[in-house]
Amino acid sequence: MSDMEYKLVREAGIPKPPIMLNWNPKLVPRYRGTGGNRYSNYRHHDRPYERNYDRNRDRERDRGRYYDDNYRTEDRLTYRSEFDNTTLKVCIDKMLGLNKKASSNSVNVEKQETLLTLSILTLAAILSFATRLFSVLRFESVIHEFDPYFNYRTTKYLAEQGFYSFHNWFDDRAWYPLGRIIGGTIYPGLMVTSAIIYHTCWLLNITIDIRNVCVFLAPLFSSFTTIITYLLTKELRSAGAGLVAAAMVSIVPGYISRSVAGSYDNEGIAIFCMLLTYYTWIKAVKSGTIYWGTLAALAYFYMVSSWGGYVFLINLIPLHVLTLMITGRFSHRIYVAYSTLYCVGTILSMQIPFVGFQPIQSSEHMLALGVFGLCQILAFVDYLRSKLNQQDFNTLFVALLYTFGTLLAIGVGVLTLSGKISPWTGRFYSLLDPSYAKNHIPIIASVSEHQPTSWSSFYFDLQILVFLFPAGLYFCFTQLTDANIFLILYGVTSIYFAGVMVRLMLVLAPVMCILSGIAVSHLLTKFLKHTEAKHSHEHKKSKKLESNVVLKNEITATYVGITCLLLISYTFHCTWVTSEAYSSPSIVLSARSHDGGRIIFDDFREAYYWLKMNTPEDAKVMSWWDYGYQITAMANRTILVDNNTWNNTHISRVGQAMASTEEKAYEIMKELDVNYVLVIFGGLTGYSSDDINKFLWMVRIGGSTEKGAHIKEWDYYSPSGEFRIDKEGSPTLLNCLMYKMCYYRFGQVYTEGGKPPGYDRVRSAEIGNKDFELDVLEEAYTTEHWLIN
Repeated sequence: MSDMEYKLVREAGIPKPPIMLNWNPKLVPRYRGTGGNRYSNYRHHDRPYERNYDRNRDRERDRGRYYDDNYRTEDRLTYRSEFDNTTLKVCIDKMLGLNKKASSNSVNVEKQETLLTLSILTLAAILSFATRLFSVLRFESVIHEFDPYFNYRTTKYLAEQGFYSFHNWFDDRAWYPLGRIIGGTIYPGLMVTSAIIYHTCWLLNITIDIRNVCVFLAPLFSSFTTIITYLLTKELRSAGAGLVAAAMVSIVPGYISRSVAGSYDNEGIAIFCMLLTYYTWIKAVKSGTIYWGTLAALAYFYMVSSWGGYVFLINLIPLHVLTLMITGRFSHRIYVAYSTLYCVGTILSMQIPFVGFQPIQSSEHMLALGVFGLCQILAFVDYLRSKLNQQDFNTLFVALLYTFGTLLAIGVGVLTLSGKISPWTGRFYSLLDPSYAKNHIPIIASVSEHQPTSWSSFYFDLQILVFLFPAGLYFCFTQLTDANIFLILYGVTSIYFAGVMVRLMLVLAPVMCILSGIAVSHLLTKFLKHTEAKHSHEHKKSKKLESNVVLKNEITATYVGITCLLLISYTFHCTWVTSEAYSSPSIVLSARSHDGGRIIFDDFREAYYWLKMNTPEDAKVMSWWDYGYQITAMANRTILVDNNTWNNTHISRVGQAMASTEEKAYEIMKELDVNYVLVIFGGLTGYSSDDINKFLWMVRIGGSTEKGAHIKEWDYYSPSGEFRIDKEGSPTLLNCLMYKMCYYRFGQVYTEGGKPPGYDRVRSAEIGNKDFELDVLEEAYTTEHWLIN
């Protein structure tokens, strides 16, 4: 380079790359670790710019400005020749201001990309909110299912009475005669979030009822989930993959099933909290700063306050750190991120009364504690290694290893035997062994959402994501980073737990969308590079090469077309599943008549309104635990058991009453001070989720305690081993309280043309015991369609 050229480069402010130094191609490059000087290939000059090259080279290379010194010789010479041909032009253009047009074009492209990204993300967020409103449009603004009614009741109490009264609330309407302390037995994040939104709206003079806040909270947070999915995927891969993942998660049925309008449950905000924690954790891992570690701890605290599924999260993050240790990727960044998250997050989580000291006592949290201890040990070992020579360090390390290992084993053993470290819960055991709950804790196995997931459910809730998921995992494996390792662990563990428990499909859906977004984005980016034929400036291009480019364009067009068709089918499938399967509130039922018209069954609200208006305020209602939350929220009456299922003995007592004869049931009901008994029956309308179909679980739970040892499941089967309600059914079944309450006067009813009276449309059989009278009970009220007696 001449002096004139050098002067122009310096004045233009263009950094001088290493290939501009005098280069001898005959020299063999000496690489790092070979014992040679990395910069011995360069012959330095006396100019200050080149003398400072060695000192600043690593910093500049990290900024992406320079080539690494391990590049091939021919690559460097090629780049040098290109630089020599264009250096003067670039310098002169910059000095004369001729590159302003190119700069403005670059800025315009960036603005267009930002505008396009914001537009797509906004549309995805709006779609996420709108697609969850089918139930409101078809029925009305109502709370769905069973658990959401308890959440609505407590939220209403919090909004009216304040947090202090809510925190100290003793509910005497539940679990009579035991009662329930609300503040210490719930995760308050959902209620507090709704109350804050409610009071904020009123502060802004937006008059809204607390019920509508509860109804639309899940769709609102699903929009937030769409945005945080984009940010997380962008941090893991790219902005394009983030947009695809955000669009997918906005309509994926596996997530919609728990976040439609009216589904006011903890999962409605918990998925957003979980992904927010993952996003801040990845940022903390990449930056290694206390700032992002603290934000991750705050997001984790929000997650803990919202859902008991935080246990999955606090085991996944330590598993990620442990994997980084095993693979040799542990660094100071990981140490700072995890130590900050664990210390701050654990202290904050212990402020939730329902969690208490579980983070340092329960077995589910021991992995997090153990990994935190390993981090401190590794940091201490690195400190010792820096202060001692190799021989002394090895001797001390072995001694400390045996000492700490022995003390740890003794300490864990003593604390476990003394009860300081509690064993795993039944739900946690059921995740590791799906048959555990059925064999040991029938109350857990009786919950439908705790059942193993069928293969058809995976396709029903995820559709093409099932096939894109392995591709996304493959692309993560091809480019292993700390963040991609986390994503791989998240995907593998969540798909296992989703297979064990159908409820955890909710946890699997986001990572399915993220990995599928990565797969679609990567493949589209790779194929779309060939959408246009590349015109070379050289005149030696052969016709054969041009024909190959055209063929690539045809293949690319075919692939893009197939991908678009698959994504369109995914959109139609998600819309159909959302509309038909997940947008029907259980409190209001509907069916199709022969002419295609819609029939509405509003028996639940009819029965609860009757209870509220026609029974004393202190009346006690006995029903199966499924309906406890709805009775207290809508009828405002005292119930014996509800969906909290914290007292297996009390629930067992109700099951014994339902499975016994009237005489024995009367003794139990007098013991429990019962005034009314409520049962759900679907034999007339064809409603299959009635108490007869749940009856065997009542038998199993009722016989699981000492007082119910006389109740045997096999006594309720026919001689052929079948559960039958007709004349061949077991006499024990045909004379129990549940059977008589459901089929009282049903033998006189014609349900279908051409069928005898007393024909059960759910069981497709004529009942075996028609002509009977109730001895100790009398019929108080039966709803219009016989759904509730």
